[in-house]
Amino acid sequence: MPDAPAEVTVALDGADGCIAMARHQVSEFLTRAQSEYGLPVSARALDFAQLVVSELVTNSLKYAPGPVLVQLRIIGSAVEISVWDTDPVLPVARAADAGRVGQHGLEIVMAVVQGFEARREPVGKCITARIALFDGLLIEGLDG
Repeated sequence: MPDAPAEVTVALDGADGCIAMARHQVSEFLTRAQSEYGLPVSARALDFAQLVVSELVTNSLKYAPGPVLVQLRIIGSAVEISVWDTDPVLPVARAADAGRVGQHGLEIVMAVVQGFEARREPVGKCITARIALFDGLLIEGLDG
């Protein structure tokens, strides 16, 4: 069996449709990992990966000027989604508040991922989330 696709990086310019493009890239990447390389990818993993990339890219476009980079990688039995933007401010999950309208994106991401890391970069920040490719898999936290 050939090696699984190591990674894909996509640059987004913030134009209309780029969130949908990021979701499509996740679907294409994971479908290829499954069909061409035989990696087990559950429907739930695909749905969660698309949700996570959508939330992370949305936040980047909302709060950071300039381009956004999305990197997808297969790490063992997980997909790792990294989103880089130009804003150095790290996100903070807010306490649950049923009365709050909006600003639940990070809470949603944290609820569906097995690993999460936010780190400052020489320019901006990078948010990385790890999702198991198939259901029932426990994944160790991200390496710092």
